[in-house]
Amino acid sequence: MTLHETLNDSEATLEAGARLARGLQAGMVLTLSGDLGVGKTTLVRGVLRGLGWTGPVKSPTYTLVEHYAVSSLYFYHFDFYRLADRDEWETSGFSDYFRPDSLCAIEWPDRVGTHLRVRDVEVALAHLERGRALELLAHSAAGAACLTAFARPSG
Repeated sequence: MTLHETLNDSEATLEAGARLARGLQAGMVLTLSGDLGVGKTTLVRGVLRGLGWTGPVKSPTYTLVEHYAVSSLYFYHFDFYRLADRDEWETSGFSDYFRPDSLCAIEWPDRVGTHLRVRDVEVALAHLERGRALELLAHSAAGAACLTAFARPSG
């Protein structure tokens, strides 16, 4: 299942993240791809807002991972842009974060190559002349259910 949408501004990106949160559940992996400055962290901020997080949300560009405890869910936001070597995955302990009680959102997933298990939802963002193009691709039954929830009108 694949969905496409145009996001006119950062507010629309936040809203898309909140809509995506409606179908996310523990144990899922969400990947985010796109150029620098395209809105990956803004989308994650929207997801966290949709899950009920009210605190600050910052990019994990320098720390590689930020942790948020939302209800009984552990939310890990990774940014592998600065990962120097794909094999750092083996020594970093990052695989320990991928548990049944956690939700992992990963920016720059290509930087870890095949170390990353199957993705439930793949998010691609691209710059347009006006706004951003959003593409959501489900890779699992849970991912397809998430996209169905995303597409459902709120209310």
